[in-house]
Amino acid sequence: MAHFATGVTVVTVRDDRDDIGTTVSAVASISAEPPIVLVSVLAESYLSEVMDRQGAWAVNVLDARHKAIAGRFAAEGRPSARLLLANEPHHRGERTGALILDEAIAALECSMTQRVVAGDHVAYLGEVTALPAVGRGSAPGSPLIRYGGRYHSLS
Repeated sequence: MAHFATGVTVVTVRDDRDDIGTTVSAVASISAEPPIVLVSVLAESYLSEVMDRQGAWAVNVLDARHKAIAGRFAAEGRPSARLLLANEPHHRGERTGALILDEAIAALECSMTQRVVAGDHVAYLGEVTALPAVGRGSAPGSPLIRYGGRYHSLS
């Protein structure tokens, strides 16, 4: 699958104790009506545990200029999502309370509709409950993509 180009996102969840998040490239649109997306994360991860408990999360679609953010959220032993975004403009989603990157290409707030265990991952299907305003009114840049185990842009 390393030779299958995918978009790069950061999925965030507001935990009762802290904000958490991780870089996720396994995201897909499943349905237009109602709008449903799929997010796949490691089954044994803390993120999966919190997604199960909270039932809601946010997906931030990253721009090519967010390569460092993607790297930070993919690192082992990373601190809270709030700390990882300390120098980045962000806000809380109105529906989920999850962190939304102000300069993302797009952002989705999702509410879990289904959970499917698939090998070492869990596929979460979530209905899109809000589309937070992001991008600061500027034209979207080049999306960040993952291909061959590395981050790239389309330009």
